Amino acid sequence: MYQTGNIYLITGIAVTGGMLFGFDIASLSAILPTQEYRCYFNQGGGSMATNDCQGPDASVQGGISASMPGGSFLGAIASGFLSDMFGRKTSVQYGCAIWIVGSIITAASQNIGMLVAGRFINGLSIGIASAQVPVYVSELAPPSKRGRVVGAQQWAITWGILIIWLAKQDRWEDTHNVLALVHAKGDRNAPFVHMELQEIRDMVEFERRNQDVSYFELFKPKMINRTHIGVFTQIWSQLTGMNVMMYYISYVFAMAGLTGNVGLYSSSIQYVINVFMTIPALIWIDRWGRRLPLLIGCTFMGIWMYANAGIMATYGRPAPPGGLNGVPEESWQISGAPSRAVIACTYLFVASYAPTMGPVSWIYPPELFPLRVRGKAVALCTCANWIFNFALSYFVPPAFVNIQWKVYIVFGVFLTAMTIHIFFMFPETAGKTLEEVEDMFLSDVKAWNTKVQYASVRRAEMGDVGDVEKRLSVGHHETSPEAKTEPTATTEAKV
Repeated sequence: MYQTGNIYLITGIAVTGGMLFGFDIASLSAILPTQEYRCYFNQGGGSMATNDCQGPDASVQGGISASMPGGSFLGAIASGFLSDMFGRKTSVQYGCAIWIVGSIITAASQNIGMLVAGRFINGLSIGIASAQVPVYVSELAPPSKRGRVVGAQQWAITWGILIIWLAKQDRWEDTHNVLALVHAKGDRNAPFVHMELQEIRDMVEFERRNQDVSYFELFKPKMINRTHIGVFTQIWSQLTGMNVMMYYISYVFAMAGLTGNVGLYSSSIQYVINVFMTIPALIWIDRWGRRLPLLIGCTFMGIWMYANAGIMATYGRPAPPGGLNGVPEESWQISGAPSRAVIACTYLFVASYAPTMGPVSWIYPPELFPLRVRGKAVALCTCANWIFNFALSYFVPPAFVNIQWKVYIVFGVFLTAMTIHIFFMFPETAGKTLEEVEDMFLSDVKAWNTKVQYASVRRAEMGDVGDVEKRLSVGHHETSPEAKTEPTATTEAKV
């Protein structure tokens, strides 16, 4: 059977799984303002004939939107057990099968209950994939490219699993061949390939000695700080307001005076900005690091949130009773140049999120944890993401009805708090092997004193024999009876 070692080709194929959540956001956002949706699931007045259906109540619409992240929360919890029982690949395959079932139910929905059920089942799929795909990527990618590929959530899952399955069956010749194909264009004698092979041996030996790990491991004294950082990385990614603003962008643009196709096209521009502004992070995120993008991104997102709040409060006015176009969530209105400023700030907010918090929130958690707990740790972090997604999806429609433009103030305050938290508590992990990350957390170094270490790991990957031999000697040392109980961290990053 034909095999390819081109990681970018494999990434292009694997990206399909990472598109599920984005597909859900874009599709829901697109149908919310349509009369067909509002009339089919109508709970208020109006009719299709008069083109003024109000659609579901605000709280019910929040529940419809929140049903997907609610399912994702449970899917993420289950993924930790599925991954330990069946492996990463099989877990992702289960997620794909669940997605098909949920999509069929959603497409065939005859009422709100059926729609919620279909979206909840889709959420189970997304929860599994979102928790385990980043783990796959971090375990396979070399340290100098780990951020690039995890940020895309697109990596050669099959290669990583193939290597481990082969190694666990002691098929070391096949393992050697796969590593050579992926990392050295088939050169079995490349120094980096030999280093990887040795570290995989160490990792497999370690796994055989440490089979049972529970979630309680994550709350022990030497692990709880990492758990707190990983969990808050995902919580903060939701409290930026990005995903809920993407869900409900139709409300925002309607309040700014955009309706019909103009509103739809304006929403589409936001999605294009999101796609293209993510590209710089995929190219340079391992050189930029993790802290700097997070700090810059949160600062600028906060600026745009406060700006929108100020513009709406100063130049806007309450909408007529019942909301614009008969939609209660469209509770404020603004026009002229100020409305264009709101749209511009919204676009700038997306442009600030896409190369910073967006990819880093998925890159960072897998880098924090040692091998023995990584599957469950990332599952727990992802659960935090989805439970806050659920809460915010439910919160925003009623919030637009009740506090109007002040919704922007709420998210601005969250962004201010996360900027401070990140500066004082989030250390730099970019360019470090996972063993170096382990040592960093066991030391007294302050988060703001940690730096990106890109050059050293890049030299090892490019074949610096001295550095490779040094890392190999560390690997052999780690597996001696007197050594630590962890394999080398580069092993963890690779497998």
